[in-house]
Amino acid sequence: MFRLVVICFFCVSSFMSSEVWAQAKKGDKKFAILDINKVDEDFHFQGEYYGLIGTNCSWCGECAMGLQVVARGEGKFIASLYNGGLPGNGWDHSERSELEGTRNGDELTLRGDQFQIEVKKGGVAVVQDQAGHRLGQLSKYKRTSITLGAKPPANATVLFDGSSVEHFKNGKITDEGLLSVGTELKKKYRSFRLHLEFRLPYMPYATGQARSNSGIYLQSRYEVQVLDSFGLEGVENECGGLYKQKRADVNMCFPPLSWQTYDIAFVAPRFNDAGKKIKNAYITVLHNGVPIHQDYSIIAKTGGGKQEGAELFPIKLQDHSNPVRFRNIWIVDLSDQPDPEYCFPCQSRLCEGSCY
Repeated sequence: MFRLVVICFFCVSSFMSSEVWAQAKKGDKKFAILDINKVDEDFHFQGEYYGLIGTNCSWCGECAMGLQVVARGEGKFIASLYNGGLPGNGWDHSERSELEGTRNGDELTLRGDQFQIEVKKGGVAVVQDQAGHRLGQLSKYKRTSITLGAKPPANATVLFDGSSVEHFKNGKITDEGLLSVGTELKKKYRSFRLHLEFRLPYMPYATGQARSNSGIYLQSRYEVQVLDSFGLEGVENECGGLYKQKRADVNMCFPPLSWQTYDIAFVAPRFNDAGKKIKNAYITVLHNGVPIHQDYSIIAKTGGGKQEGAELFPIKLQDHSNPVRFRNIWIVDLSDQPDPEYCFPCQSRLCEGSCY
């Protein structure tokens, strides 16, 4: 599903940015960093870790574990530990173990009900039981979506490639050639397949809906949430959720300042001549290459979306006052098909060609 790459800590990061968001001071929940050169020390501990640890069962051997570490500002952290591996890469969907802790210099100590973990700045996390017995070691990894950089098929319209905002109303390009929030498409689409890539800013002091919030409003009615919910439960109003209606099947949110992908297939609802809905909209969403909604029947508009109806409205990129950025946006228009079909995820990506 992913290209798993062991982090090379002495390499220059691929998501370096010259942009600085200076609307709030350090310590404020609106404080946001877009430039990897300006991150704090906590950022280097945040991220994903994977490895094998021993168990108390003599015949079980070692088991795989995944760890997601989340910075909360001023040396404070929370974390989630997963049996089997990371979400989308081995996690067995059992209850995650929650930990919290603080950083002291080059070492972060996390504690939970069953484990304590010492995270080193070099990208190593040593797992111990509550008695302090070493169980194993996890290494830091940087995952990449298999659909990152996906090229548009021949029948697609390229909406944004960094060169122009001609397809957007009030669209703005940043100095680094990315699309800002707070814009909508000029053309209105009924049914479609959409690919886009987004990057969340690093906002260590913010929590909940204040942490890197945006959203993809399909037909201005149905919101696929964009939020920094890395390492969290992944409820209905967190990243990938159909806002307040359905949570993602798995929380696939990557750490902030990572490029992430949405691949969305949307089939519009049907209405009779009297304006009564006779068939719900259907949606399939892949977040970072993993299905999080599969042919789901959307029961109604979400959150602050427009009321359902036969009239078309544009796709919107929500401005929630946080500097989320977008790139590589393209769409395949399925509006001329009375009841379009689209492929189910094939090898964790939307299939090409035959269903369009």
